[in-house]
Amino acid sequence: MMAYETLATLKDVLVALLYLTSAIFFIVGIKRLAHPKHAPQGNFLGAMGMLIAFVTAFIDFGITVDVAGETLRFESGYWVVILLAVLLGAVVGVVSAIKVQMTSMPQMVAIFNGFGGLASLLVAGVYYQLSLIEGALETTALIATVFSGLIGAITFTGSFIAFSKLQGLKIIPDKPVTFKGDLAFKLMLLALLLALGVLYVLDPSLALYWGIVMGGFVLGLFLVIGIGGADMPVVIALLNAYSGLAAAATGFVLSNTVLIISGSLVGASGIILSAIMCKAMNRSLTNVLFGGFGGVASSLSDDDVYAGKVKSTSAEEVAMILKGAQRVVIVPGYGMAVARASSAVKQLSDALEADGIQVTFGIHPVAGRMPGHMNVLLAEESIAYEKLLDLDTINPQFSSTDLVLILGANDVVNPLARDPQSPIAGMPILNVDEAGTCVVIKRSLGSGFAGLPNPLFALDNTLMLFSDAKKAVEEMVRAYKEL
Repeated sequence: MMAYETLATLKDVLVALLYLTSAIFFIVGIKRLAHPKHAPQGNFLGAMGMLIAFVTAFIDFGITVDVAGETLRFESGYWVVILLAVLLGAVVGVVSAIKVQMTSMPQMVAIFNGFGGLASLLVAGVYYQLSLIEGALETTALIATVFSGLIGAITFTGSFIAFSKLQGLKIIPDKPVTFKGDLAFKLMLLALLLALGVLYVLDPSLALYWGIVMGGFVLGLFLVIGIGGADMPVVIALLNAYSGLAAAATGFVLSNTVLIISGSLVGASGIILSAIMCKAMNRSLTNVLFGGFGGVASSLSDDDVYAGKVKSTSAEEVAMILKGAQRVVIVPGYGMAVARASSAVKQLSDALEADGIQVTFGIHPVAGRMPGHMNVLLAEESIAYEKLLDLDTINPQFSSTDLVLILGANDVVNPLARDPQSPIAGMPILNVDEAGTCVVIKRSLGSGFAGLPNPLFALDNTLMLFSDAKKAVEEMVRAYKEL
């Protein structure tokens, strides 16, 4: 018996050490992700941490040391389930990595967040059912089960509503969907679900748990459907935090250290990123969640702003202006992502730099549909990270810039942010209007996610190039090289 007691102890120590090693890989991996130069290494370390966690799960659940019976059993059922899960996840991961375009990365992140929440609530629910057979759960585990089910459910439906908005599915409008008393309804539903959670802890039942989950599905739907497309970067970061918190709660249910640590890391990083995004828009998180930004029509009409003032241009004319420039700033927006124009932008940048023209990129924190969207697209084209300047760095340089080329950006360059009466008053913007010439590439004069006209398009130093961004930049490159 002594030998089996030693073996059981060794197994527990090995599992604990491997879980700790996995958590260290996650922490160091996230740290390395802080800079693009080390980001590939950070991804690799995170993947290795997950591999170690998989192997540890095989040992933890697949091997049983029965001290009293003096037997060592390999639980084939656990091995089969874990192997199937790993293989299925590997297939989904490989296919996603190969098939999903960088322009669709926000949608994929939203889906991953949703399935993370679903996994957490299902694991917590199944573990509760097993515990009914084996014995009562402790109060701490019951509380964690409530939060795992509730947060996981909110994350699941909220993420798929976010995916629908990002994907432009017609069944879910991009603008906020609100109704009279919607805030009161959400608060009352949350209060009801928390009350059910208290009842569950006092007198656990499967019906109460799934009631909390069903209510969480409804709450997640109404929380995100009332948020407009302009706030999607914040929503994605917040849903990422939710999925992490759900995983951490499930870790407490299972008494699993690596789930608690990794879930806490994801939750904390998501919340911090949400706060950074809100600061970048000069808005509070409460306003993002309940403000319905983009749902209220502006008092200014397009005719008020644009009538008789917009000057159209051509790729050939822009090429001639570029030929005489010394300093050019390119401001990418979601239009560049949709048109998949980043390769053409790289070609233009190389052509300009070959003639000694200084080229930099002005990146707004919330440009695109997720945090760092523009940085990822440009880095994929091997554009040096040192050329991607943030808002605080690039703004003082616009006054000495000959030409700013704006690719599909709208709200982040809208001067209405300087108007105290504007719905986007106080939002930090890129001061592109201070440059000698602004060239805006857009398909039309349509408003951005905020639903506001943009006076920049009608300024004396602005030229509008109405075209698909990729086509326009490619024509610009050809015309420039012919000069």
